[in-house]
Amino acid sequence: MSKKEILLMGAGKIGEMISALLADSDDYNVTVADFSEDSLARMPKHDCIKLQQIDATSSEQLQAVMLGKYAVLSALPYTMSQYIAPAAKATGLHYFDLTEDVKSTRLVKKLAEDSEVAFIPQCGLAPGFISIVAYHLAKKFDSLQNIHMRVGALPKYPSNALKYNLTWSTDGLINEYCNPCEAIVSGELREVPPLEELEIFNLDGLEYEAFNTSGGLGTLCETLEGKVQNLNYRTVRYPGHRDILKLLLQDLRLNERQDLMKDIFEHALPMTLQDVVLIFVTVSGERNGRFMQESYAHKVYSKEILNKQYSAIQITTAAGICTMLDMMVNGDLPQKGFVKQEDTDFDKFLANRFGAYYS
Repeated sequence: MSKKEILLMGAGKIGEMISALLADSDDYNVTVADFSEDSLARMPKHDCIKLQQIDATSSEQLQAVMLGKYAVLSALPYTMSQYIAPAAKATGLHYFDLTEDVKSTRLVKKLAEDSEVAFIPQCGLAPGFISIVAYHLAKKFDSLQNIHMRVGALPKYPSNALKYNLTWSTDGLINEYCNPCEAIVSGELREVPPLEELEIFNLDGLEYEAFNTSGGLGTLCETLEGKVQNLNYRTVRYPGHRDILKLLLQDLRLNERQDLMKDIFEHALPMTLQDVVLIFVTVSGERNGRFMQESYAHKVYSKEILNKQYSAIQITTAAGICTMLDMMVNGDLPQKGFVKQEDTDFDKFLANRFGAYYS
């Protein structure tokens, strides 16, 4: 089988990992496109990777670089979906992204309505793999009471008051801290405020906190509305993080000056490759006349892959979108229209060569 030609938009931390995984598989040729020459220079050196400097806000440049490709994978900030997704439809490419932004996903869904190619947003960790896990567990019940989804990307060695280091897109991080959050409460679809509903829990002897953040549920509210009493997603951090965020974003009103918040974070919080991703899902409901509960708890750690150290959030996010692409090529996903993460078979996902990084 000839190699699939893939366009990867974004040469950041996640883009680096995606390009390395796809190129090393020997089944894909990857063109990595970005505006930044410095970012492109950090991409892996591989015969199956080509670099292209473009302005992603230019429809003409986007469509030119998309010609002849099988699919486009967006690892750019969520704000770029408005340019990349329409260009993908115009050129007939399958579309994948990592966005947690609800507004961006609504745009993608609209574009997919009469499309002959597939549009698959939210292919990362949360939203992404977490939805696949939750729906897999939910299908085991006759009726559903609660679905609680908790995810955190945390430094292994926290060393500041926030107990946090940058491991993910700063734009995406601030976006999920500031925007309203979807949830199902007592059977009704609602919006709940970010940073609220703080809870403390223990896992493997360590104490964590979790609180509302936006976007992590993906399309699960739509899929399970009318079928579950309570469905919510909360981000996991070490205790104390949430209170400092409320001071910064609400008391000091940095939620109104998000560019300044980004500058502060990127100036003061160092990146780290020494992190851990925590995935924790609990589902309860009726099964065979009994009220039952089933949980999934898993941790993924940073490690060396292809002779280079990668962070756990790089691994899980990149593995998510690479698995979805691979499953599309293998015919394990719908080939056109809007594809939800929960349309993905959990066992086939983990059996995939890229999905195995979650095992």
